[in-house]
Amino acid sequence: MNVLMISPGFPREMQFFTRGLAAQGATVIGLGDQPRERLPGPAAEALSAHLHVAFGDDAAIVEQVANFAQRVPIHRVECLWEPYMILAARIRERLGLPGLTVQATIPYRDKEVMKRVLDAAGIRTPHHYSATTAAGVIEAAETIGYPVIVKPIAGAGSESTYKVRSRDELDGILPALRSVTEVSVEEFVEGEDMTFDTLCVNGEVQHYNISTYIPRALFMKENEWVSPITLVYRDPDRPELAAGREMGFQVLKALGFQTGYTHMEWYRTPAGEAVFGEIGARSPGAGLVDLINYASDIDTYTGWAECVVHGRFSQVVERKYNAAWIYKRARGHGRIQRYEGLEAILTEFGPHIVEIDLNPIGSGRRDWRQVLVGDGLVVVRHPDLATTRRMAEHIAAHLHIVAG
Repeated sequence: MNVLMISPGFPREMQFFTRGLAAQGATVIGLGDQPRERLPGPAAEALSAHLHVAFGDDAAIVEQVANFAQRVPIHRVECLWEPYMILAARIRERLGLPGLTVQATIPYRDKEVMKRVLDAAGIRTPHHYSATTAAGVIEAAETIGYPVIVKPIAGAGSESTYKVRSRDELDGILPALRSVTEVSVEEFVEGEDMTFDTLCVNGEVQHYNISTYIPRALFMKENEWVSPITLVYRDPDRPELAAGREMGFQVLKALGFQTGYTHMEWYRTPAGEAVFGEIGARSPGAGLVDLINYASDIDTYTGWAECVVHGRFSQVVERKYNAAWIYKRARGHGRIQRYEGLEAILTEFGPHIVEIDLNPIGSGRRDWRQVLVGDGLVVVRHPDLATTRRMAEHIAAHLHIVAG
């Protein structure tokens, strides 16, 4: 099978999905805006050919791929990065290949279309409106009632997303949205931020994961001092997760998802209600795939590729651990000077720490507003949920990266 992989080396996780395709016996053809020699090693080594393109003109890229396909047949087109999913669908349609069409892709990219489809299926979504003008945003916010969430129709995660508590706050963020063509204005749902992540084959879920963000994603985005935590549940079948789990299956059915990775975000209210947030027909980002793998000692990079290439997921899944990553943001400005609290944390939690990747001493501090990963991470895992959370919160509070 010849598989065209769009953006095989970026974001970071893509290189491992690309390698997974080759490991499953696919002949992998890359398509991206980096020359092959600048791709990360695992991606470059997995490719049999690479089409170097300038993203932006989809029609030209589609024709370039069509011309290439006259010489080398292409059997599948895969893309796990939000910005190019429509491009992937256009190539499929041009070549008559299986997978998401443009029409089927739109609900995963347009948050308003997404919610309308799910509203029609009887799935609880936040009250929502779309708006293309400042006046429309104001009208939608005041119809719903403050607080509201304002975010791009086609954004990913919490990118350019704002919690707005009043008309004054709304007036303050409207200038930042001038470059956004259309936004979604929706009800702010009190509760916990949760995920439901799946690997599917022909519409059947082969593996699923549930995790939670600590604290909520928007709070992380608004407060520099926060050390973001994501925690993967060892047991996604826990009774308190049932509502979100069942909603996840209903969402996939309503959207007609067939084969690949999906990442859904949902809210668990204090009363235990599950409220839909959004879904992408892609893998989760920011290292969550690695956490899913750590929780069960599996490899869903290769597992996804097996789903795509062979139409199966054969890995044995023993849910051994809860797993959590903790991202650290440096204190101060300039270059990293030292780490504080690391030795004590290694002494106390060493056997349960499976990865440490801190921004090196002497390197420049990263902009916490631009990258969730901040200046480093620590990953812990443990069979007991409470112990895992205690370790993660302790590391968040007591490990410091100091810049100056």
